[in-house]
Amino acid sequence: MTTFTKVILYTGSDGFARFKEEKIELNEGNEKSQLSPWFNAEGLQLRYSPVGFKSDFHCTSKPQWLIVLQGVMEIELRDGSIRRFSAGEHFYSADTLPEGITFDSNIHGHCSRLIGDVPLITAFIRD
Repeated sequence: MTTFTKVILYTGSDGFARFKEEKIELNEGNEKSQLSPWFNAEGLQLRYSPVGFKSDFHCTSKPQWLIVLQGVMEIELRDGSIRRFSAGEHFYSADTLPEGITFDSNIHGHCSRLIGDVPLITAFIRD
């Protein structure tokens, strides 16, 4: 059976952001078009980030898919690990601040930046 890799950015029990991967089975459709089950979605938001874009460390306000449509996006975690996502790649951003916790700039979140000289265009899909 064919699977789709869901890259997940999440907050660990210690408050630090991490990446993990899960497989989604493409068990619907037919041999010409293998499909996942349908997922619910709340809305879609598009973002344009100019060359030179870099965010501060932050948490995701609500879990959402992020799909890179143009450019290269780099995500850095507090432990110094980095992953890059190019056009056509995605991740599921669930790095939310645990309820009742105040953001600590030394522990929580991730930052992102544009790599290269092509503006970054991303799509956010909230579920």
